[in-house]
Amino acid sequence: MTFAAMRRAVTESVSGLPRAFWWLWISTLVNRLGAFVATFMALYLTLERGYSASYAGLVAALHGLGGVASSLGAGVMADRLGRRPTLLIAQASTALSVAVLGFMEHPVAIAGVAFLVGMASNASRPAVQAMMADIVRPEDRVRAFSLNYWAINLGFAVSSAGAGFIASYSYRAGFLIEAAMTMVCAIVVFIKLPESRPVRTAQEKAAEPVVGLGTVLRDGRFMGVVGLSFVVALIFQQGSVGLPVAMGEAGFTPADYGLAIAVNGVLIVALQIPVTRFIEHRDPRRLLVISSLVAGYGFGLTAFAGSVGIFALTVCVWTLAEIVNAPTQTGLVVALSPTHGRGRYQGMYTMSWSVAALVAPLMSGFMIDRFGAEWLWAACAVLGTGAALGYWGLMRGLPKGALAEGGAEAPDQGGAEAFARGGSGGEGISAAGSVAPRTDSAAAPRP
Repeated sequence: MTFAAMRRAVTESVSGLPRAFWWLWISTLVNRLGAFVATFMALYLTLERGYSASYAGLVAALHGLGGVASSLGAGVMADRLGRRPTLLIAQASTALSVAVLGFMEHPVAIAGVAFLVGMASNASRPAVQAMMADIVRPEDRVRAFSLNYWAINLGFAVSSAGAGFIASYSYRAGFLIEAAMTMVCAIVVFIKLPESRPVRTAQEKAAEPVVGLGTVLRDGRFMGVVGLSFVVALIFQQGSVGLPVAMGEAGFTPADYGLAIAVNGVLIVALQIPVTRFIEHRDPRRLLVISSLVAGYGFGLTAFAGSVGIFALTVCVWTLAEIVNAPTQTGLVVALSPTHGRGRYQGMYTMSWSVAALVAPLMSGFMIDRFGAEWLWAACAVLGTGAALGYWGLMRGLPKGALAEGGAEAPDQGGAEAFARGGSGGEGISAAGSVAPRTDSAAAPRP
């Protein structure tokens, strides 16, 4: 590909998205660039504080449990208070709790504040996904979610590299830098992002069914998607919880694991945008089925790995599945969501990933200890096959047009254009001109 062709491809990938999306994208990137604590937390507790590995695992579990606890509440807040206030509260709370965590010394205090950090940091995800769906046209949503996912991985790759240097100087500095950068994100949201929650007239409110958490739970198709999302997340989580343990038991060093897993971040940064251009207008039902199979059998191939190179090759396989699955799955969630209930639906979807983050370490530890790593990788292949069959069954009766372009309903163009130009903090998008959302299957990103 020539330089001119590459430049044209990049231009087409980033063009046409509203200005508000890019401020949200910058906020995401800055947030991930400062995500130091998650990288060195275990080392901080064991090496700096002298606690046991079991205690470090408990703190990590409490952090994840905090995310589970906040997912649904944050989704309700995003619908009731608005996306912008929820983001401000979540990011300001994250900055404060992370800074406080750096000064905690008693083990109970550390565990308690870690739980609060998990709650605060996870609370922003439903609001971010809902706001992105509000401000981006349906035909551009898969591309927008892909660019956001790319920013997450780029920021995390840089922060992971920087975390080691910061920790060698001062662990506390890492806490304070992350807190400061998270507060910068809150300031960006406050200054640059107006409220995006669609404004509805009294007549529209009266005509639309009330969406509560019970509505979400009764939405059979959406809850099926949530369940399948949990299964897929359980597979992908093994890259960070099962793979290092299995490689360690096979005699490989932490550096070997670092080399193999680095392929994941490099491929996402390098291929996320071009792959998204390839899949953007393809049938999402087929993409979800294929990506589930590739993810399951990509991890399944790990059972045959005997060298760092082969481990890295298996990482390449399931990373391709991740690149396809992430934006497609998030687009599906938006497509199945009623406009006035996006926060609640995104909260339920986010919770599926949070629960998977809790279950995956238990699953990998149990299977490796009782049966061996080969059985874990075989289980991943089975789970991937089950998820693919589940997506095929759930989506079979849904018209292709309902999922095409990453959304089932079109936003009011006048409101979207006003938002893209950037309005005051109290402005919203009028939903008066939007097509009525589905009521028979209300609902539907990856965090």
